[in-house]
Amino acid sequence: NSQCNNRDRDMPGLLLGDVFPDFEANTSTGKIKFHEFLGNSWGILFSHPRDFTPVCTTELASAARLSNEFKKRDVKMIALSIDSVEDHCSWSKDVMALHPEQAASPLPFPIIADDKRELSVLLGMLDPDELDKDGMPLTARLCLSYKCVVFVIGPDKKLKLSILYPATTGRNFAEILRVIDSLQLTAKKKVATPVDWKPGDDVMVIPSLSDEEAKKLFPAGFNTKELPSGKNYLRYTPHP
Repeated sequence: NSQCNNRDRDMPGLLLGDVFPDFEANTSTGKIKFHEFLGNSWGILFSHPRDFTPVCTTELASAARLSNEFKKRDVKMIALSIDSVEDHCSWSKDVMALHPEQAASPLPFPIIADDKRELSVLLGMLDPDELDKDGMPLTARLCLSYKCVVFVIGPDKKLKLSILYPATTGRNFAEILRVIDSLQLTAKKKVATPVDWKPGDDVMVIPSLSDEEAKKLFPAGFNTKELPSGKNYLRYTPHP
């Protein structure tokens, strides 16, 4: 893909650290250029194999309910589905109806129309081998072959996270928010977040920092867990 970083790969598709493709697309709220749409914000793009499908409808409803949380984190949201803008607009009403208190409100983020499947192939969500002679997915296999992906893109337009789901398994947007909190923290501070971390919990000093450097960077200090190996690599410090 010439729009991604030009380097050899052992696997197809986007890799962490790649510059995310700057594509143009029609959406439920108008035409966009993706990098221009993001501006200097973080971004999240989540894909769907088709409109009016049960799992995807619940996912979009969850994303809509949490949209203010994404906004607080300066994350611009956008979805993608292979159907038309007209279908997206109709589907959006079904999505918002799952939250009666918001049913009269518009979907708080756009949905990209990928009716030619070009973006789905470009971004590794649909295998070109699954297309028929006219370049369209084989309908009977689409939902099984389509890869539902969450992409998180940083302000530098580089891919920071990708999570791949089968179309039968709904995504957890509360978990995605937790991951974004970690990504944004660790992008600014020389820390890592341990298993099950949530904002406010202790974080870990990254291994590349010596104890002397860590003492200077973390005025609150850090605690080192004693281990049978005698290696002092588990160092915890309060959330900076």
